[in-house]
Amino acid sequence: MTQKFADKRILSVLAHPDDEAFGMGGTLALYAMLGARVSLACATLGEAGDIPTDFLSSQPDSAALREGELDCSTKSLGLTQVFKLGFRDSGMAGSPDNQHPDALVARPLEDAVERIADVMRQVKPHVVLTFDPVGGYYHPDHIRVHEATVAAFHRVRGELANSDPQVLRRLYYHTMPKTSIKAAVLWMRLQGKDPRKAGRNADIDLVQIASESFPVHVKVNYRPVLKQREQAAACHASQGGGQKPFGLSGVLIRLFNKPIDRFMQGFPEPEPNQPMKHDLFWGLND
Repeated sequence: MTQKFADKRILSVLAHPDDEAFGMGGTLALYAMLGARVSLACATLGEAGDIPTDFLSSQPDSAALREGELDCSTKSLGLTQVFKLGFRDSGMAGSPDNQHPDALVARPLEDAVERIADVMRQVKPHVVLTFDPVGGYYHPDHIRVHEATVAAFHRVRGELANSDPQVLRRLYYHTMPKTSIKAAVLWMRLQGKDPRKAGRNADIDLVQIASESFPVHVKVNYRPVLKQREQAAACHASQGGGQKPFGLSGVLIRLFNKPIDRFMQGFPEPEPNQPMKHDLFWGLND
């Protein structure tokens, strides 16, 4: 396989172990396979995640378990470096975990901005990836990571503008496929379930998520690394990774979930009517 991006660097800034696999994992694996140095900054160790008790029998705590899953996943994706930023998982909005003194959302925004900025200074990425402005599904940590990453990007870009102007050229936000979300809303309603109370803890509002609309400027087809992406997701077994959907729900997932990641361009501001791109590095060799 050609190493066409051997001189390029990507930094993905995310909130929890599993975000790198369940979200933009296909894109990360694809560019790693094509030779780019792909790094991850993970803000927390997912301490507030819901974990079946049998998974903890051989681990001291949930953080250790999920850190191990993260290490497994990033190896499957072929990532170059992983930076663990040391914040605590804040849990979903309104949960007691929001108030923990080390929780990401309980700390000043500047704390996260500077930790992410420090990673950017070390990696000097050409492209930075993070969540969309609502964090995909309104998780407080996702939203905070988005805010901090945007601020850090512009801070470090300003610092390096004269000494290294070829880095921090693009900032993208991963967006959720609305067709799939709307299909999930319909499926839940057909089953007599409330799509405003989705997820293991009934704390995800699929109707609200489906109502959000962000422009898509880049679509990345990761079919060549679909196996690696699936292997990475399976590493996060405590969060449901690796489970194979069956029956009609499995058919719907296979129908609507294509091996494509979608990104909104955050910087530079896209041109009006900018054609759809299929490469995060488009134009960077111009």
